[in-house]
Order: sequence, then structure tokens, then C-alpha cells
Amino acid sequence: MKITEQKVIELAHLSRLHFEGESLVTIQQDLQDILQMCEKLQELETTGIEPLIYLTNSETVLRDDIVAQEITHEEALKNAPKRDSDFFRVPKVIDANV
Repeated sequence: MKITEQKVIELAHLSRLHFEGESLVTIQQDLQDILQMCEKLQELETTGIEPLIYLTNSETVLRDDIVAQEITHEEALKNAPKRDSDFFRVPKVIDANV
């Protein structure tokens, strides 16, 4: 498959990117190189080879998720610069008219 300048422009539009001049040529060549590498990989004989799921044999050891009340509600609000009975008060950051 040949990567054309038009194909790079289409992919850039879908990715919300913009390339022009030398960067467009560089991206076009990089994409062409990636496709050539993938085509080369297609030539390999993989019959009977198990898919690689993990890169290492190590396992992630997770702790049990135990719910515990570490601090009280009042302690959590104690150092809040602004609060309203049971809640933190913060400045409005979302405009409803957008």
C-alpha cells in the first residue's frame, strides 16, 4: 500500500492534526515505513506459535480492597477554606450557557 500526500491529509484531519511542508513529507515517509514493517511481519510463519499476552512472567500482586473509615466527616472539612454544612464550597467552573 502506498501512502499518498492526500492520505496523510485525510488521516491528519481525522486525528485533528495539521501537517504542511517538510513535516508532511516526514510523516508520509514514517507512515510508509510503518506499513512496510507490517508487511514484512506478515511474511513470518507463525503457525503453532502461541500469542504473547504478557511481556514478562511476573504477576501483579494486589492488596484486598477493604473499606475503612479513616477520618470523620468533620475532620475532612476542618481545614476547608470554604464549606457549607456538609460540603466543600468551590468556585463555579462550568458555564451552563455553553
